[in-house]
Amino acid sequence: MTDGSDFEIIHAPRVRFPEISPRAYEHPADKGALAGLRAVPGVSEVLKAAAGLFSERGERLMALASAIRVGERQFPTLDRLRLECAATLDLPVTPNVYVARSGEANAFAIGMDQPFIVLTTDLVEALDAEALRFVIGHEMGHILSGHAVLRTLLIRLVQLQASMSLVPIGALGLRVVIAALREWFRKAELTCDRAGLLCGQDAQAALRTHVYLAGGTDLSEIDIPSFLRQAEEYEQIEDIRDSIHKFRNVELMTHPLAVVRAAQLQRWSASADYRRILSGDYPRRGDEDPGSTFMDDLRGAARSYRDSATQSTDPLLKVLSEVGAGVSDAAGRIFRGFTGGGQQDTDRG
Repeated sequence: MTDGSDFEIIHAPRVRFPEISPRAYEHPADKGALAGLRAVPGVSEVLKAAAGLFSERGERLMALASAIRVGERQFPTLDRLRLECAATLDLPVTPNVYVARSGEANAFAIGMDQPFIVLTTDLVEALDAEALRFVIGHEMGHILSGHAVLRTLLIRLVQLQASMSLVPIGALGLRVVIAALREWFRKAELTCDRAGLLCGQDAQAALRTHVYLAGGTDLSEIDIPSFLRQAEEYEQIEDIRDSIHKFRNVELMTHPLAVVRAAQLQRWSASADYRRILSGDYPRRGDEDPGSTFMDDLRGAARSYRDSATQSTDPLLKVLSEVGAGVSDAAGRIFRGFTGGGQQDTDRG
């Protein structure tokens, strides 16, 4: 594909989700990682300071001057996808979308006051309309969840880290915060893959996107069962040396590995949770009680860690998962102690 106006949109009936809360589709590991991020000493102070150092006006002006803003007269089909995704997730404000020249397949949401989405030309030219719907829906999931704010701060902190290289102590503290942000953002990508699937309601389109990101330029050359078995093989390693290599491989990444990410979303697309949302059974914005929401997050994170420990043979992952489950349980007991809810909460799974 060379032009957004050449796309063919498949007009299938899609469910819309009025007032859907991002909690409806958040990945439990996303919640657990965010709780871990908040627990990093000094992280709140660093993020507040970074937010005050920069203005997003410059970023918006750069996009305006160096990329093409999607609209009724520019990439009109992408504009339709933009409007339809915003309507499906019932976003309060429809974000702008820009197409930027780049040989790298990428898409991201950025900004704090008025987040916007950028798609690269490599991605736009490579994907069909329904795969692009998945991508745009994914990025709108970031915006609905408030991820764009933290992603913007991550970018700024990485830039700040480079300028602080001559101040070892300060740079070391900043590195800890950046590492925590990256760990959270990798998990947030799993959440927003689910948002993208809800926008398109087409698991095959989502899979085509992940196959392309993993290197599959011609789908006729790819055997999907073999592709997904790669994820099983990766997850079921038993040698501690491989566990350490896996940890080192993703330490500096902001996105999960493409094959593993694809398998995670395909599993969710076949789940009862996904079908329940499609049927209209999901939490609405503003309906949650903050106290019960926090406890739900802790229970969900603990279940996620336990499931990871049970399903994987990776020795390091099993240890980290068991630690994560224990921390989540301990945090829940402390919270119940402060709120007096210890006798009423019987969920330990």
